[in-house]
Amino acid sequence: MATLREIRGRISGIKNTQKITKAMKMVAAAKLRRAQEAIVAARPYARKIGELLRHLVTQADPSLNPLFRPREVRRVAIVVVTADRGLCGAFNANIIKTAEHEIRTTYAAQFEADHGLKLITVGKKGFEYFKRRDYELYARYVGLFAGLDFHNARAIVRDLTDGYLKGDFDKVVMVYNEFKSVIQQRIVVEQLLPIPPEEVRPEDGHAHAQVEYIYEPSSKEIIDALVPKHLNFQMWRVLLESNAAEQGARMAAMDNATENAKDLLRELTLSFNNARQAAITKELLEIVSGAEALKKAG
Repeated sequence: MATLREIRGRISGIKNTQKITKAMKMVAAAKLRRAQEAIVAARPYARKIGELLRHLVTQADPSLNPLFRPREVRRVAIVVVTADRGLCGAFNANIIKTAEHEIRTTYAAQFEADHGLKLITVGKKGFEYFKRRDYELYARYVGLFAGLDFHNARAIVRDLTDGYLKGDFDKVVMVYNEFKSVIQQRIVVEQLLPIPPEEVRPEDGHAHAQVEYIYEPSSKEIIDALVPKHLNFQMWRVLLESNAAEQGARMAAMDNATENAKDLLRELTLSFNNARQAAITKELLEIVSGAEALKKAG
């Protein structure tokens, strides 16, 4: 059985840890509020510019822009968006697990081919995991979430589009966490390049009738102007989604840690009281036994 000093030391250590988890929960809550406001503000614009661009392409020739032009997929680039830090539950592990599942199933042929699959890691945790394994890292971006800025998204998109146009890869897929709520994140596997065409959704057994527009200037000039804005903002949305999801996961993890610390303190306090009671009882028995021995001796 642990001694009183050992139990007292454990109680002190858990109390100190509990103070840290409470503080981290409060910090994560403050960051989450700002991140949630940013992603809620960004979603409508990102969604609308994507719809506008895809609709425009259905009315024009997709081959007008090479980023729309599909080709035989021999080489694939997968963008894995994780966090720079841990202590956020299974946030990073779930993303990495999903990315590996996609690699081993959907893109198994490219993975087995020489230079057929390349990884772009956004976040320190993903980079540290994949660099120790048999994966080809095309690029890495570490420390972005400490001071997230739109220029970060533009830099990533620039590297991806340059690689796509040079033929380093024929398809770009993103794997990231989409923010749903504080306790819920949804892992998304989404194609970035080539830009997928607008899906035609059936309605009463018939396809949607699309409105035809007259474009001024030409549709090619409009597409060339919208494509960079679309890609940059889609990547910016992904970074905001991941950041908000990370803060929500960290807040939930620190809250669970704080509650677990309470349970441990309750158990250790009970053990401490039992041990102290046993020590007091032992001392009383020794005193009584000594007194009895003195009586018999006298």
